Amino acid sequence: MADNAAAPGPTRALVLANPASGSHSPQLVSEVAELCASSLEHVEVHATTAPGDATVTVRRALEGPGRAPDLVVVIGGDGTVREVVQGLAFAPGAALAVVPGGTGNSGYKMLWGERPWTESLKAVLTDSGAGGSARLRRLDLARLTETRQCVYLGACSGVIADALIRARDIPLTGRDLYTKAFADTAAAYVPYPGRVTVDGRVVHEGPTVLANVGGGRYRGGRYLVLPDSLLDDGLLDVCVIGGGVPAADVPELTRTAAHMGLPDTVYARGRTITVERTDGHRLPLEHDGEYQHGIGPSATFEVMPGALAVWAPAT
Repeated sequence: MADNAAAPGPTRALVLANPASGSHSPQLVSEVAELCASSLEHVEVHATTAPGDATVTVRRALEGPGRAPDLVVVIGGDGTVREVVQGLAFAPGAALAVVPGGTGNSGYKMLWGERPWTESLKAVLTDSGAGGSARLRRLDLARLTETRQCVYLGACSGVIADALIRARDIPLTGRDLYTKAFADTAAAYVPYPGRVTVDGRVVHEGPTVLANVGGGRYRGGRYLVLPDSLLDDGLLDVCVIGGGVPAADVPELTRTAAHMGLPDTVYARGRTITVERTDGHRLPLEHDGEYQHGIGPSATFEVMPGALAVWAPAT
C-alpha cells in the first residue's frame, strides 16, 4: 500500500490509557499528555473503564460534533491497541500512535523497534511529514470473519494462545511474564489436529503446534514468528509449525526465526486464510494478545489492505 509521506503533522490528540494494562502508571500517562500538549492545539485524555471502552471512545470522538482528533495515542499493551484499532480502522483523517504500556508490546515494536517511546512520539509531534523522521503509513489489517473484529498484530492458534491462559497465574510483568508463560505451556503442549488453507489451497494438515496469521513479525515482543511479513503488501502471512517440531523447542526457535529452516514449518501468503481444528473441538485462538473464547473449530481471516493509518519511522 502507498505511504503518505507528505501528510501534515497532527494538531489534535485523543490519548487513551488502560489502567489495567501490564505496565500502566499514572506518571506515564501524565508524561504522554504533557508531551502532546507542548506541541498540539488540543489534547484530551481518557482512561478506559472496561473491555471495549477504547473502541467506543474512539468512535465517539471521530463521529461526534466539533473537531475530531487527527491523532489517537494509545498507552497500553497489544490488547488495548487492538481495541483502538477496531474504532480507528478506515477512519478518514485520523492516525494511530502507540506508547508501549503492556506485557509484550509487539504492536509498538512492529513499528518502532526498541526505540524509547519518547523518541518516537516526539518524532510524530514535531518531526512528521515530508522530510521528517516520522511518516504516515497505511497498514493492512485482517478481519476475523467469525467475529467481524479487526486483527492488527496477528492471530495465533495452539501453544501461543494457550500461553495467555497460563499467564494469568504467573506473578511477573512485562515481557518476562509472556516468556515464562510461553515456555511453561510449550514444555507440556500436545499438538492439536489441524488444517490451514490459503486462498483455497491446503498448505498444512496434521498435528499442529501453532498457526500464526498476520501481521506483525513479532509476538510477545521477543518471538520472530513471521520474519518475512510486510505490513502493507496487501497480503496476510501465515506460519504453521507442525507436530514434527517438539513444542518445547518452539520458544527458543522462534526467538531467532530458526523454525523457518525446519521441514515441518510451512510459510505462505494469501488474501484469505482459514485455520481449522479437524477433530471438531474448539480451536485455541488468540489475536492481538486476547484469547478468543467464542471461536468454534475454525477461524477465517480476510485481508483489509491499507485499512489503518499509523505514524511510523520515515526510514
